[in-house]
Amino acid sequence: MKPVRFVLICLSLLSCLSLLSPASLLAQTRRNKPIDSKATKETAALYHNLRKLSRKHILFGHQHATEYGHGWSGDSNRSDVKSVSGSHPAVIGVDFSGLSGRPTEAVEKAKESLRKQIVDTYDRGGVTTVAWHFSNPASKGGFYWVDSLSAPAVALLVPGGSHHEQYKQILRTIGELAHSVKGNDGKLAPMIFRPYHELDGGWFWWGKPHCKKEDFVSLWRFTVSYLRDSLQVHNFLYAFSPDCLYKTEADYLDRYPGDEWVDMVGVDNYADFGRNGRYNVNAGIQKLKIVSDYARKAGKLAAFTETGLESIPDTTWWTNTLLKALKAEKMRLAYVLVWRNDVRSPTHYYAPYPGQASVPDFLRFYQDPYTWFETDLPNMYRRKWLFF
Repeated sequence: MKPVRFVLICLSLLSCLSLLSPASLLAQTRRNKPIDSKATKETAALYHNLRKLSRKHILFGHQHATEYGHGWSGDSNRSDVKSVSGSHPAVIGVDFSGLSGRPTEAVEKAKESLRKQIVDTYDRGGVTTVAWHFSNPASKGGFYWVDSLSAPAVALLVPGGSHHEQYKQILRTIGELAHSVKGNDGKLAPMIFRPYHELDGGWFWWGKPHCKKEDFVSLWRFTVSYLRDSLQVHNFLYAFSPDCLYKTEADYLDRYPGDEWVDMVGVDNYADFGRNGRYNVNAGIQKLKIVSDYARKAGKLAAFTETGLESIPDTTWWTNTLLKALKAEKMRLAYVLVWRNDVRSPTHYYAPYPGQASVPDFLRFYQDPYTWFETDLPNMYRRKWLFF
């Protein structure tokens, strides 16, 4: 290239960059990489590999899969999915619900249980995603919003709020756990942390009807900043996942905290996929496409963060509904996660167990080359592996 032309191109690029705000420049430098510039090598590798594999595959996940299942609890190296297919799910969901609002002894017991689940999954080569059914720290009512009982706590937790110091202590408990989950290789296990999910609904105390947009965004940004920058937690990827109440990208992004504060965008959607016998799968696909398209545009990961059909009465749901939706529109989704299998309830389950009516169809779902389970995974925590 001629020197004069090279100089002109450089000047043109500099001119374009000068029009960007500092926040925009920061967002551009963080495209397709974790928002934490100090993320551990394993966490950065997980981000990279999830992004890469989503071009051709999707990981299957199940909430609380290895903690308990339909009629059992606490068994070693067991999951209902493994009992049916021979493999654990690729993604295992856990929950930070036990890390606050309880006596110290109960919190420590919850930390130990979480530590075991997270480390075991990491040592097997699986991926951990973390929900947070966070009990209201300012009132009774648990994580649900209960009229006349629940306090609108979001505004109380942000800097300057009456419960801000209490919230910092809760985050310190999370930070302590994050610093303790070391695998057999001596490395910290990465986690996809998904706080304040289904934020556009009103059933949780952090939901849209119970807080101002500005306070929600402030709480999200403080949460990430305090964990990452103050507590030096560098093994988290941060996932944003509203419920399915949106129809446009603008609706979806209504309370989005900004690209510099989110690694993964997702959606929780049961309503369009058979809940209460109602199907609107085309609408569900379009909502997933909004998420996938935004992720590609913004340089983020995308996922179907929660779904499922309770009791799975539709025996071909796995291939005729879920798989068809996932394959539609050439979307790039890192994983799909179905909800938990309760220990005692005969009807509250979202993955098949041995003898359940949808097992034959689930095995077809399992055998499809597009879906990956734990035994399909390469080393998700190293950047250098060849299979594409």
